[in-house]
Amino acid sequence: MALDIQKHRAKMKDSKPSFNMVPLIDILFTILIFLVVANSFTAGAVDDSGKPESTPSQGPSEYYLFPVAGLQKVIVNGQDMSSLIKDSSIAIHTKVIDEGDIQIKAKERTILITTPPGMAVNKAVQAPNS
Repeated sequence: MALDIQKHRAKMKDSKPSFNMVPLIDILFTILIFLVVANSFTAGAVDDSGKPESTPSQGPSEYYLFPVAGLQKVIVNGQDMSSLIKDSSIAIHTKVIDEGDIQIKAKERTILITTPPGMAVNKAVQAPNS
């Protein structure tokens, strides 16, 4: 049995090499989807402290505003400080936020605050600035 090399060479000259693009496109789209999803997880990272971030327009603040819809009563260490409520909001000192205890009871329209040891009741909250 003889091999016909001339016929094989002629057949190879006439044929063009083919390259299947479908698997390459599948892999590229899979990598693209992975990168988009992985990037979206890092964009959502937030600070674990729970306090709002300080921006240059806000600046650091000693007091943070706590709005509660229809707020009627604020009690600090058992003392009623409701007279400081303005537009259903109260300003609470950062030391109270960090070291004290704040309970917001929206249904009762009340905020109960326990200050850290050594902090005066009148310093823990104040009326919000206009």
